[in-house]
Amino acid sequence: MTTSDRLHADVEPAIAPGSTRMARKAALSAFLGSTVEYFDFVIFATASALIFKSVFFAALGAQGAVMASLATFGVAYVARPLGAVLFGTLGDKIGRSRTLVYTLVLMGGATFIVGLLPTAAQIGPAAGVILVVLRLAQGLSAGGEQAGANALTAEHAPDAKRGLFTGWTMVGVAVGTSLGSAAFIPLTSLPEADLQSWGWRIPFLVAGPLTLVTLYIRRQVREAQAFAKVHEHAPSADGPVRTRTPIVEVVAHNWPNMIRVIVCSLFAVSGSMMSVFTVSYGVANFDLDATKLLSIVSIVGLISIPVAPLWAMLSDRIGRRPVFIVSVLGIAASFFGLFAAVEAANYTTIFIMMLVLMLIATGGNMVQAPMYTEMFPTQVRYTGYAMSTQIGLVFVGFTPAIAAAIAGEGRGGWLAVALFITACMVAAAVSAFTARETKGMSIAQIDALASK
Repeated sequence: MTTSDRLHADVEPAIAPGSTRMARKAALSAFLGSTVEYFDFVIFATASALIFKSVFFAALGAQGAVMASLATFGVAYVARPLGAVLFGTLGDKIGRSRTLVYTLVLMGGATFIVGLLPTAAQIGPAAGVILVVLRLAQGLSAGGEQAGANALTAEHAPDAKRGLFTGWTMVGVAVGTSLGSAAFIPLTSLPEADLQSWGWRIPFLVAGPLTLVTLYIRRQVREAQAFAKVHEHAPSADGPVRTRTPIVEVVAHNWPNMIRVIVCSLFAVSGSMMSVFTVSYGVANFDLDATKLLSIVSIVGLISIPVAPLWAMLSDRIGRRPVFIVSVLGIAASFFGLFAAVEAANYTTIFIMMLVLMLIATGGNMVQAPMYTEMFPTQVRYTGYAMSTQIGLVFVGFTPAIAAAIAGEGRGGWLAVALFITACMVAAAVSAFTARETKGMSIAQIDALASK
């Protein structure tokens, strides 16, 4: 069987009575994949803030261990653009569904191995080096996971409901974030010796069975008609021929939207600053209880989940841009209130401000999936989305370390951090404002506009 035969065997028939069913399967696969990805993301982030500094980097001294631990969290963002190019190219050439199997196995496998990793006390500096390698593997996977899931779901989804269908990827982000935060809540109540020796490993090992369940679902999703059509224009004896690689096509013909998505990706600063920096900052500077803060993050994340589809449906009615812009500007304002609540060490106010922030941020989180996806044509959709977002997220990954460096001591020390977040959100809003509104358009219309 040739590559072309294999491709068409995995594609929905031209008029498929089960197309809605396949669209739902694609959305479920995207939901579960992003759940696994962000569960892995958050447990690593939490461990970076609370555990890894003493388990893997204690030899660097107190401040050095903290910086090394947070930097380890950030190195995945260096690998993400490489993963975007690798998996984006595969996804645009051999198919989204097959490529997404690879990203899932790499992410889940790397996370599971972290749970088995010996400590620095057992094997010396090699432990930290291996941790960084595994984190880089996670970064490679993350570089291709969300973009591919969104592309596959968007290409299966009904035109008028693409925001809702594609948004399930981002609902998975919220679920994974909440599960990841909740995973450490009972563990932080363990005696310190137990937490440092074996307790922290449990969430990483749980990633194994979560990955297997998602893999089962993902292997049932086939390619969409839109992907098949762009491969029918230049067939050869062994599949489609391309005169340019997808990354060259994106840079040559879609660079304005590439820049827009890079800047809009600053939206993601909100997540890393709330789940990583705020927890670390509150514990270190105001003697806040880590367990309570993690509980708040988890609870507000769960509360926001039922609201998420409403934002997606709103974007299908009024457009992607207005929802995104309102969300990022609201995020900027909300962080001032959150940091003030942390400084006051008032858990009730912290809960309220985190809830407000999460509900507002859910809007931008949901709408970015259809908005970014619709900026690129089918033949380079995976690569364009993946590469653009991951270039932007390189910066985002190091924002907890940047925030730790610019934060002052004592009362009001957070002001510079809040202003930094505001600058990021305003830049994202301006970038989104310059984009074309694409809600309700068919994939064919989007492709036609991109070719002009």
